[in-house]
Parts: sequence; structure tokens; C-alpha cells
Amino acid sequence: MLVIGIAGGTGSGKTTVVNKMLNELPNKEVGIISQDSYYKATDNLSYEERTKINFDHPNSIDFELLVEHLKKLKSGEAIDQPVYSFVTHNRTKDTHRTHPTKVFIVEGILIFNNPELRDLCDIKIFVHADADERLIRRLKRDIQERGRDMNEVLNRYQDTLKPMHNQFIEPTKNFADIIIPNDRYNTVAVDIVRTVINDKLN
Repeated sequence: MLVIGIAGGTGSGKTTVVNKMLNELPNKEVGIISQDSYYKATDNLSYEERTKINFDHPNSIDFELLVEHLKKLKSGEAIDQPVYSFVTHNRTKDTHRTHPTKVFIVEGILIFNNPELRDLCDIKIFVHADADERLIRRLKRDIQERGRDMNEVLNRYQDTLKPMHNQFIEPTKNFADIIIPNDRYNTVAVDIVRTVINDKLN
């Protein structure tokens, strides 16, 4: 199994890159794990307490389970991915059955922050975008898809997103094999990755 890690700040365009790859490759041979599914369960906290969690800090991610699941996939075992709700800030009771494939994409803002997870990635890609562009995308997404209001998003950006990005995400760009600048859409870098994947599939 070829494991491709795709990291980058919130709103950098990781999902666009992932979808571009998925659209151009055989869907039965490429699987995906999202770091967002592996936020720690917070059943012991009230909703108000959960809203105060710093979700951009590595401590918010259940890396132990994520690494365990990826190792199982690499050894040919199916897994049950958690399903996370950004509306309730907690895992749901559902899971998503995921089977091994020839290529697996692992994507998330903090995946290169964990050494064990980083070492499981055969190709490491970092998607870069300017801070202003990332903030605009985050605003649109959180308001439209996650039921947030503008003040809540802006306060979270100022208090946690920006400092956490500078401390924990931007420095992991140094671990990347390929950096994709996403101020526009860099098809050349994606084409190179797609060629590597196709070689693996063939």
C-alpha cells in the first residue's frame, strides 16, 4: 500500500487537491482517511466545555487510534473510522467501514506533527496558501457548513487558529517531499503526484 500524506493549514486547499486526485484515479484503488474523523471523543464534557477546546492543537487528535488504523490497513485489515460532528464538537455513535486499497490518502492539518504517523507516509505533500486566503475560505466553510457565526470564527482564528498554525502546522512544511502552492491551482505538482500513483497502481 502506498500512503500519501497531505497536510497544510486550515483553508489551504487540501480538500481540493485530494478531490482532484480522487477524480482522476480509479476509485476502488484509492482510499482516504481524514484527520478530522479522529478528534478525541468528549462525551464527558458539556457542549459549552467542548466549544472551548483548542481543536488546532495536536493534543486534540487521537493519533494513537489513527496510527493503529493506518497500520491495520497497511497489513490488509479493514477498519471502522470514527465519524465526527463539527456541529456538536464530538464523535457520533456511527463509524465508517474502510477497506484496504492500493493507495491511501491521509489528510489533515496536523498529520506531519506526529512522527509515527509521518513515518507511515510514503509521499508527504504540503499545500500552501496565504493567510488571508485561508481565513476567507475558513469563514465561508464554517458559516455555511458548520453553523458558526462570523464573530465566533474570527475570534477562534485570532485566539487559536493563527497561533497554532504558526507553532504546529507551518513548521511541518519542512517534512514535505512536495509543496503545492495553492494561491491558484498548481496542476503541475498534482500531475507529478498522479504519475507516481499511477506507477504504483500499474
